[in-house]
Amino acid sequence: MLRKDLTNIPSYVPGKKIEGSIKLSSNELAHGALPSVREALDNVQVNRYPDMFAVALRETLASRFGVSFEQVAVGCGSSALCQQLVQITCLNREDEVIYPWRSFEAYPIFVDVCGATKVPIPLDKKEAVDLDGIAEAVTENTKLIFLCNPNNPSGTAFTGAEFDAFMKRVPDDVVVALDEAYIEFADVESGVGKLSSHPNLVVLRTFSKAYGLASLRVGYALGSATLIDALIKVAIPFAVSGPAQAAALASLAAGDELAARVAEVKKQRARAQEALGAVPSQANFIWLPGQKFEKEGVIVRHFPEGTRITVTTEEETDALLK
Repeated sequence: MLRKDLTNIPSYVPGKKIEGSIKLSSNELAHGALPSVREALDNVQVNRYPDMFAVALRETLASRFGVSFEQVAVGCGSSALCQQLVQITCLNREDEVIYPWRSFEAYPIFVDVCGATKVPIPLDKKEAVDLDGIAEAVTENTKLIFLCNPNNPSGTAFTGAEFDAFMKRVPDDVVVALDEAYIEFADVESGVGKLSSHPNLVVLRTFSKAYGLASLRVGYALGSATLIDALIKVAIPFAVSGPAQAAALASLAAGDELAARVAEVKKQRARAQEALGAVPSQANFIWLPGQKFEKEGVIVRHFPEGTRITVTTEEETDALLK
């Protein structure tokens, strides 16, 4: 009755929650929603279905990034858009999806769910995405490449020039998904400005991290009108709720508040990074490769390859380092 391969698909493992502990395991902001967001949520009619096509949010994003309305899709977090990308590019087990590893834990899950073939490429010796290795792994069966920049969980990031060189090696019929979930915390060039040069490029963003809307589940994709139209076709109807759309719109209008939060995270990141000897990070977390770091009263995220620790406020960083 069920697909036989379901038993081989790993379940996504969320960060733990322990009452009374400081949670630094899921790369969330400790601040909560911006004040303007809370006000916007008070005016949402939750008894009505949301705008299925999120017109106001897409129009605002299109204006912000200098693209057309048809080049913007929204989803139930950027994770949903990642799975939609696999759905629109892969049809059977012969189709391959390449991604760095370790990287976002859900990439291989999405590939398995859609019945395609996973092609993980190890990070290099500096815990960075191996762009050369990924380019060399492309075959005639490659349909999609995921790149997380900055990478989760290592926090490393590649430059715009490095990405340009990589894209020259990727065939035009292979879709490249540039996952910029943590770009607000980084001092590297975004891929948004490269969309006009690469019709096979999709840039993914989320409101879950810097904007502090993880619970509302809203993200977006920027790309060619052809790719965006395909993404919308496979989306679950009404996937982005009314509160999520209202909160995202309010967040986009709160640039000064966002900048202050990002500045605080960067300051605390530098403290934690130096104190714990972490890999230099461009995200809101630090990475301790090969270590199982533990601290009483603090929840961190352990992977087989190391420990990831979310960076938040001065108070929580004090608790981490004391």
